[in-house]
Amino acid sequence: MKEKMHPELHDVKVHCACGNEFMTRSTKKELRVEICSNCHPFFTGKQRLMDTEGRVDKFNKKYAKKVAPVATEAAPVETAPATTEA
Repeated sequence: MKEKMHPELHDVKVHCACGNEFMTRSTKKELRVEICSNCHPFFTGKQRLMDTEGRVDKFNKKYAKKVAPVATEAAPVETAPATTEA
């Protein structure tokens, strides 16, 4: 591996706007973020799916598992007679 090729990594504390802090490694000395996994709607389960054109319902209808029709009468199963050789 070549010397002085890769940047130097530091242990840094990441500060989020919501007040959450966590440790990671970075080439920068300090990190400040606006949103993190504690306050992001996707990770907290508060995300709403805006479907104004019905695309999600259309997709679900198109790719929903189809239920096989149930037969009312069971057809008898024919088997071939057993042959014996002498």
